[in-house]
Amino acid sequence: MRFTGVKKALAGFAVTAATLGAVAATTGSAQASAPTAVQQVQAHVCTVNGDGVKFRAGPGLEYPVLGIVNRGHNMDLIGTQGDWVQGDLWGGRTGVWIHTEYLDNC
Repeated sequence: MRFTGVKKALAGFAVTAATLGAVAATTGSAQASAPTAVQQVQAHVCTVNGDGVKFRAGPGLEYPVLGIVNRGHNMDLIGTQGDWVQGDLWGGRTGVWIHTEYLDNC
């Protein structure tokens, strides 16, 4: 029969799938066993209070400037470090840092 090779390949696939299923059943899935590193943070919006405010790649003057925002621009708070706030700019870059001096409501 012409499909002998296909039948053997499918039979091998069935054995492999069964073996993987047995391993998953005995060890648990990777998602179930991995600890969760991300903590839920309540949503909070910060507002830029000046014009020409620089946002940076990290929490300090030694980090490169990624861009500039102006008064009224909003940012979703991600976290803080010292006097620096990390957030996602509305309609812009994510994970940027701005000094608290240039933000209201943070």
